[in-house]
Amino acid sequence: MPPAKKRSRRRTFRQILGGVRRRVRRAAGRTRSVWRRSLQLQVVTSTLVISVIVVVVLGTFLSEQINRSVVQSSQRSSASEAFADRLQIADALAPETDDPTKPADSKKGSANPLDDVMDIVTGSGENGSKKRYDVLILNQAIPGQSRASGGVVPSNVPESLRHNVQKKTVGSIEKIKFVGESQPRLTYVVGGTVHVPSTGQNYEVYHFFPFTDEEELLSNVRLAIVVVGLGLVLLLAAIAYLVARQVVTPVRLARQAAERLASGKLDERLKVRGEDDLARLANSFNEMAANLALKIHQLEELSQVQRQFVSDVSHELRTPLTTVRMAADLLYDAREDFDPMAARSAELMQAQLERFESMLADLLEISRYDAGAATLDLDSVDVRDVVLRAIADSEALAERHATRFELRLPNEPCMAEIDNRRVERILRNLLFNAIEHGEGRDIVVTVGADRDAVAVAVRDHGIGLKGGEDTMVFDRFWRADPSRARTIGGTGLGLAISREDATLHGGWLQAWGQPGEGSQFRLTLPRTAGADLKGSPLSLVPPEIEMRRTWRTAMTPVLLPASGDGADHDDD
Repeated sequence: MPPAKKRSRRRTFRQILGGVRRRVRRAAGRTRSVWRRSLQLQVVTSTLVISVIVVVVLGTFLSEQINRSVVQSSQRSSASEAFADRLQIADALAPETDDPTKPADSKKGSANPLDDVMDIVTGSGENGSKKRYDVLILNQAIPGQSRASGGVVPSNVPESLRHNVQKKTVGSIEKIKFVGESQPRLTYVVGGTVHVPSTGQNYEVYHFFPFTDEEELLSNVRLAIVVVGLGLVLLLAAIAYLVARQVVTPVRLARQAAERLASGKLDERLKVRGEDDLARLANSFNEMAANLALKIHQLEELSQVQRQFVSDVSHELRTPLTTVRMAADLLYDAREDFDPMAARSAELMQAQLERFESMLADLLEISRYDAGAATLDLDSVDVRDVVLRAIADSEALAERHATRFELRLPNEPCMAEIDNRRVERILRNLLFNAIEHGEGRDIVVTVGADRDAVAVAVRDHGIGLKGGEDTMVFDRFWRADPSRARTIGGTGLGLAISREDATLHGGWLQAWGQPGEGSQFRLTLPRTAGADLKGSPLSLVPPEIEMRRTWRTAMTPVLLPASGDGADHDDD
């Protein structure tokens, strides 16, 4: 066969085997899922397995006891009948001496006394009845002289039994099971010796008792045990199914009601039947649902009051803030005519008013997220343009802090369906944060894209983040160092709002940092609105840090045991 054809056949066989494995794996997975999700199936299966084990153990014990009892009874019966036969054989072989004028064997029917004895023992004479067993008689003095019934031959007798019989006295018995050559059935061989004192001869007598009836009885008993055991197992399984159904059905109804309640159907209630534990569970569930609905209604009212309060406060604050702003602008514009102290006060008031306006805007934005009123104005834009606009807005602040931006943009457009205003605000917050904590070092801005997502990473080389701070940094008003003042006048809500904006897009905003190594923030957004993210085009850990880790791992020395220090050596 050509090698190409052999390879094709092997490839086809591997494909078939792989398909079978996948189907088996899927079937096993579905079975495991059904097993984990169904309490009723678990109860019935456990009951079935335990019932099978108990029935098998009890059935085996009963079968062994019945088998032992039948065997022992058959052995005793066989030994008793064999002993009676040997007495009859001894009497038949003894010569008659009552009439001295007659020869000793004048009443025998043949020259060989064993022939008459066999007729008497097996019941084959005129008045005899056929016996259920066969007999073999051997004359120890004349090895070739033997008589048997039923086709039994001397070779059917086990050598061990003959040896024991020849060594023992009159009436000794040996019992053994075997399958005879000419009789393919299980029999008992009962052996013994008969001594005739008048002639001084010894005879070996072996009785072959068939075990067919007992074996058939035991077979019927085993069949009855199996049938009864199988019926008992099925009955127990049915009982377990009914009992489990009575318990599991209310639990399943409670689970379905809880799911509907969790989905927002607050009027969901369970039917209460009886006064048992399940009925009490239903009552408790209904009370919990009622209290939960009441609390949710109260929270909704409180949320509505809070939203109304924030709206009213923002509306009321805007008018005096606008008035104060106009007055502060006039004072700020005329500060050159003031004395130095008054001019400095005008500048401080102007800066604090700007910060107050920014904080008010951030508070209003956070309140919209808390109220669930934030919406997206989606548009398909190139993320590179959004990044450039955010950098342009941050350049003035970067120049004041002697910071430069290093851009790493792809050559192809990175189109995505996003809210341009919100994403630009996220990037501005990340850039401002990097400028504030970058300690005047360069900031690297990287843009990446794949088929499903786009990502922007902002990397600074400042103080970095400690362990656990990569999640705390997005908390409202959180500071890594509370004693450190904000150098750019931030409100402490920028990163919190940025995370809310990213979540609203269905994206991720993640942070990485190490003390002394700086930090990196990565924004990942889906290209298509509403799509689920499976990964990010950019790594959260900066490439140079990852390479350094890999190099350190590769350069870590491997300690090998020295010769003679307990190391195992194979001299072969």
